[in-house]
Amino acid sequence: MKNIVLVCAAGMSTSLLVSKMKEAAKNSPEKITINATAGSDLAKFADEMQVLLLGPQVSYMKSKYESEFGSKGIPVEVINSVDYGMMHGEKVLERALELIDNSQ
Repeated sequence: MKNIVLVCAAGMSTSLLVSKMKEAAKNSPEKITINATAGSDLAKFADEMQVLLLGPQVSYMKSKYESEFGSKGIPVEVINSVDYGMMHGEKVLERALELIDNSQ
């Protein structure tokens, strides 16, 4: 099972992207869980996530999350702003899976 978490300021702007990613994940032979959350609620997902993707609007938080989760082997990356803005769920999903595979 792959567990992907997206974080933004309030968890709302990533919700549409998560929907697009879930649609793309339906074609995957792997079980994939994708969640969106606000930074303040991230702790609920911390124990299970395998990758943390940040919305471009919270890119300034990357170093904080890297120091918090990088030592646990969890990759942290800011979502490509074009893919985020165009809601390219399939591209963002592919990148998340690549990050998970490269971290194992």
